[in-house]
Amino acid sequence: MNPTKLISNVFSARLKEIGRYAAGAEEMQTRVLRRLLRDAAGTEWGERHGYRGIRGYDAFREQVPVQTYDDIKPYVERMRAGETNLLWPSRIRWFAKSSGTTNDKSKFIPVSREALRDIHYRGGTDCVALYLRNNPQSRFFSGKGLILGGSHSPNFNQARTLVGDLSAILIENIHPLVNLIRVPKKEVALMDDWQAKIEQIARQTLRANVTNLSGVPSWMLVVIKRILEISGKAHLEDVWPNLEVFFHGGVSFTPYREQYRQLIASPRMHYMETYNASEGFFGIQNDPADPALLLMADYGVFYEFLPLEEVGKPNPCPVPLEDVETGKNYAMLISTSCGLWRYMIGDTVRFTSRRPYKFVITGRTKHFINAFGEELIVDNAEKGLEKACKATGAQVLEYTAAPVFMDSNAKCRHQWLIEFAQMPDSVAHFAQVLDDALKEINSDYEAKRTKDIALQPLEVIPARPGLFHDWLKQKGKLGGQHKVPRLSNNRDYIEEMLQLNR
Repeated sequence: MNPTKLISNVFSARLKEIGRYAAGAEEMQTRVLRRLLRDAAGTEWGERHGYRGIRGYDAFREQVPVQTYDDIKPYVERMRAGETNLLWPSRIRWFAKSSGTTNDKSKFIPVSREALRDIHYRGGTDCVALYLRNNPQSRFFSGKGLILGGSHSPNFNQARTLVGDLSAILIENIHPLVNLIRVPKKEVALMDDWQAKIEQIARQTLRANVTNLSGVPSWMLVVIKRILEISGKAHLEDVWPNLEVFFHGGVSFTPYREQYRQLIASPRMHYMETYNASEGFFGIQNDPADPALLLMADYGVFYEFLPLEEVGKPNPCPVPLEDVETGKNYAMLISTSCGLWRYMIGDTVRFTSRRPYKFVITGRTKHFINAFGEELIVDNAEKGLEKACKATGAQVLEYTAAPVFMDSNAKCRHQWLIEFAQMPDSVAHFAQVLDDALKEINSDYEAKRTKDIALQPLEVIPARPGLFHDWLKQKGKLGGQHKVPRLSNNRDYIEEMLQLNR
């Protein structure tokens, strides 16, 4: 008897609810907002902004300002010091450590017990439900899942409170029954020495019956390669013959897709993208043939979307879900059961469908290049790199790009620092294809490249092996959910990397 078939019946009611997204997402969002406002009405924030008197979205938008991390930081510091009932009524005991702001190395996102239940764990459960719906012959529960997580540490001197990677917080609080179908052991999963952790994970899971993987593609790739080194095998299915799915998120899978195909050659292998951030769980790839993500409309998250051209303006005008347009780039704002209110998460998205609402992640509000009016976003970069790899036989492991504002010859250009897993037939050919692809994808970039007047052809600099690993290590951001900044409008990151590339 296949235990997965029996267990999959548990998800049938939930799948029916997800099926209602196509017609009822707007009403679901109205109920979410109403519940969030009711629950937080007695908090310091709720009292300050008159939550008890808010009767709908328009009033919410008028009475509550758009927030960034710098705006909520004083509240977070008070919560970390033990104060309660500030942004959310329940005691906040966990803080997810995320990439920093201009003023801080790290952000500390509050994670409430309600959010663990109705956002993060619910998202993980729905991933499995949708995967089993799409793969009825699955034997998912016949083995174990390798969940790649970060680490955590005590929060100041507060008893029973933690700060760390979201993945570590999830592992720490996971239901004991889930530990029976998860590897590695908890003490290994939460190790803070990333390199030692890789070694322990590889050796501890080598002989396990692993059927599924969960984690960030770049870091999971490091673990897989070490497992293959130790085992002497060429393909991962030779180590884990029942491996069938990788739930991935955190960074775009595009640069890593070909490397995974080479390391996992099994035709039974599936890949499923998720959008799970420190601030919440927002989307799941529900159709294997469609890369767009289904917006999860009935979690403890109320969504708003700010047109990208309004980011940074004094009085931005976000719109609710019902008013979004397909094909348009938006910065995403969230209000959640963690006590985040109209919070600009920093990611940009573009909707591909409204029935149901489906979207693709296009980049970060701070990770773009617009030094000369070219408005290059991460989505453009990923598509351009994919074309350049196909044309030259290259494989990209990591990359970053930044503008060169003016060189000794008074020429401006984009400079790309790329670590190749497989070198192209010619770096010059790769650069040319990438440049042409970006002109084809982005009309603003094409206009600035016309006759080389505003922008010269882009430059590609091959990075030495391990450069990005060493840079992250130097910054104290090795492993976990840390990732390389893909695009930057200044040269701060790339100059540090170029120093290490010598």
